[in-house]
This record gives sequence, C-alpha cells and structure tokens, in this order.
Amino acid sequence: MKQITSTQNPFIKTLVQLQEKAKTRKQSGTFLIEGKREIELAIKGGYEIETVLFLPELIQPSQITKLTNQKIDFIEINKEVYQKLAYRDTTEGVLAVAKSKSLALKDLKLGENPLIVIAEAPEKPGNIGAILRTADAAKVDAVIIADPKGDLFNPNIVRSSVGCLFTNQIATGTTDEVIAFLKENKINFYSATLQNSTFYHTQDYTTPTALVVGTEATGLSQKWRDEATQNIIIPMQGEIDSMNVSVAAAILIFEAKRQRGFRNF
Repeated sequence: MKQITSTQNPFIKTLVQLQEKAKTRKQSGTFLIEGKREIELAIKGGYEIETVLFLPELIQPSQITKLTNQKIDFIEINKEVYQKLAYRDTTEGVLAVAKSKSLALKDLKLGENPLIVIAEAPEKPGNIGAILRTADAAKVDAVIIADPKGDLFNPNIVRSSVGCLFTNQIATGTTDEVIAFLKENKINFYSATLQNSTFYHTQDYTTPTALVVGTEATGLSQKWRDEATQNIIIPMQGEIDSMNVSVAAAILIFEAKRQRGFRNF
C-alpha cells in the first residue's frame, strides 16, 4: 500500500488546491470529502470514490471497503499530512477524493407530486449546508440553487451539510432556466418575499410545489416575485423584517410536509 509522509508531495499539493480552489475542482471534476460519515453517505448516494487517504492510528481501510464494491486506491498518511488537508480535527482520520456529479436540471428525477426547495444566489456555505440538512430531514424531492455564487462541492458546504450534499437530489441553473423548468413540469412555485404577499400557511402545498427563498440582504429578484404562483410571507412580531434564509426555508418546508400528511414515526 502506498504511503505519503511529506506535505510537499506533489499529490498532496494537488489536494490542497482541490480544497482551496473552485477552478481546480471544476477542471479536475473531483473534490475532497472529509470524515467517515460523509464518505459513507457519498458512497450510498452513488458518488464514485477514487482515492481514500487515512491515518492508520485512527482508521483502517477495512472500515471503508466494507461499504462499497468500488475499486478504491488507499494511501496511508501521517498526522502532518492529515492536518495539512483536514478542515476538522474530529473526522476520524480519513479523507476521500470523489468524482463530481452532474447538477443539471434535466438530470433531476421527480415523481408525480414533487416538493422542491429553491434558494436563489445563497452566499454563505453554512446557509446552503443548513438548507440541505433540512431538505434531508424532510425528505424533499430536490434542492435547486438558482444563480449559484460558487460551486457546491466547496469543502465548507460538504462540511456544513454534514454529508447531506450527497443525500439530496441537487441541481443548479440560472433563474430563467429554473423558472422555465418549473413551468415545463407544471410545478407551482411560492416565493418568500415581503412584496404583495400572503401568509405562507394559507396556501396549498399538496400539489407539485416549489418553495423559493432568497438572501436576507436582498431577498428574491423581481422575476421570482413577478412570476410566482403566489408570493408568501412568514409573519413576524419583532423589529426586523427578515430571518436567516435556512430558518425561513425550514419553516416553509415543514408546513408543506404537514399539509402532505408528514408524520415522524
């Protein structure tokens, strides 16, 4: 089995670039996953794992190989190399290089009555990760990022989603593309905005539905407000007129699930 013990190793330098640069991830079609649980979820989600790097005092290859029939290259690393690559100190001493998946709208597989969450131009990886976690918890059919500000295989998104990047169907596209996709598939969409809105809980989300949220700073763009089936608002009693985008998305998602007969068995 191959071993790497130097942070100056060319392959390790490439992995550092993979962590830090979206351009490198895009050009190579690969990204890094950190943590045993995250790698397990990626494998379960159908992601192809090329290489696993592990710290032998914390984890053994057998703990990963039992999860998959994929042919994976294993590389044993030391603590110095691991700390060079890892974002966290509590990820069981394992990282993986995985192949990116297509995020095209046309590749989404939707049932007859989908529930979709759409976030327009979210800027903070933590918010994207939180939305993905909520989407997983509610088992929504898809998450769409309209006009993304960066790539979704950013290590901060992988980390903040605690692996839910791999458990959700995800697609990206421009606002125009996403709206056209919704109309083509006869999916009603409800835009969370202050303008010309009605209370969110008065709407019917039991038919094919997309819930659309924007950023706290600027909200949704005009096109989402103009073309929505209905603009909706979450009533608030305090001094501010907006809340964290992931919190707003969670409120809307679970209202839709409540209407659809969601039960927590």
